[in-house]
Amino acid sequence: MTTDAGAGTNVDEAARAAQERGTTPSLLARLTRATAALDGPLAVVDLDRFDANADELLARAGGVPVRVASKSVRVRPLVARAVERGFQGVMAYSVREALWLVDEGFRDVLVGYPSVDHGALAALARHETGRREVTLMVDDAAHLELVRQALAEAGAGDAPPVRVCLDVDASLRVGLGLVTVHLGTRRSPLHDARDVASLAARVASTPGLALRGLMFYEAQVAGMPDSSVAVRAVKRLSVRELGERRGEVVAAVRDVVGHDVELVNSGGTGSLETSSADDVVTEVTAGSGLYVPGLFDEYRAFRPRPAAFFGLDVVRVPAPGWATAFGGGYVASGPASRTRLPRVATAGWSLTGREGAGEVQTPLRRSRGAAGAPDLAVGDRVWFRHGKAGEAMERFDRVHLVRGDEVVDVVPTYRGEGRSFG
Repeated sequence: MTTDAGAGTNVDEAARAAQERGTTPSLLARLTRATAALDGPLAVVDLDRFDANADELLARAGGVPVRVASKSVRVRPLVARAVERGFQGVMAYSVREALWLVDEGFRDVLVGYPSVDHGALAALARHETGRREVTLMVDDAAHLELVRQALAEAGAGDAPPVRVCLDVDASLRVGLGLVTVHLGTRRSPLHDARDVASLAARVASTPGLALRGLMFYEAQVAGMPDSSVAVRAVKRLSVRELGERRGEVVAAVRDVVGHDVELVNSGGTGSLETSSADDVVTEVTAGSGLYVPGLFDEYRAFRPRPAAFFGLDVVRVPAPGWATAFGGGYVASGPASRTRLPRVATAGWSLTGREGAGEVQTPLRRSRGAAGAPDLAVGDRVWFRHGKAGEAMERFDRVHLVRGDEVVDVVPTYRGEGRSFG
């Protein structure tokens, strides 16, 4: 007898869970009608939901400017749509991407991560508009030396200085006796005000460079679901500790450079309220909240309103209560666990515990206790949500934009435009 470790719920419970996650049967039926003439696998974004999510993110920031994180979108027309909706500036994830966006008309592009891409830094040094509109992220003197070398090789002369932002470690460090526990990502070596001020002084003394600002990304607050009492306690403690330290860092940098920095960036979709409440923060960043992927289902700061889905078509029914869809192995980055698998949005069906999301095909089984769930037949469409946001778009060349019961536009992803930035 074949057994499987896949878990399920009864149909009523599955429907209630879907309602809480914002994936109602009526929504999925609408997506199916809109894309009935299209072959899967395909990606869709519901524009009404995307716009509503954008408006909600702006409202949650309480009037503090919100920068759109391109890595969580990876569809240039949708990045532009967020900007048109009221987002201010873009946080890119690579220098090459930032220069491409500038060439496509975007302005004020902050690169969220340090780069050692010599070719990209050389291109920036030669790109006059890019030097005005792109801000590099650094957290080490080695990064500054790479930029200095690129400028020297470019012989840029009187061109605008390359603007840089210092990435400050925003993790929580808790002393337990003789041991210090590090809670959060080990994102940057800069943690204390003295260390940040030291690198700021070095930027200020390097010809061709200008210090624009500071970034504090508190991943343990913005990137963690409110899944337990312990997590919520860590978030509260982190917000309080960072609120104090961020002010100290900003003041220390002001002392060494002789003026306030223009930009103090913080936060993410999961921490907009707490980050924007700090008076020293000049802007926050969000991107995942535009799509609302599966990993955001357990956040308490907002009610999920998923806007991005991908649809797979059933290609065979190997046994009653089983179905196989073509494609689907779109697993999110992070620790290897079930949380990184796509969520089956179609009620009453689940991934199998043995195979999960497949490389070429994805087996599905009727969830245990969901005997009343509709059968799946060859040719039926099954809807999924990716665990994270923009990563799913790397698997598709184009996205179908849906409003109501129809596809109103088809736009290319980064991949569809022939762009791959890592």
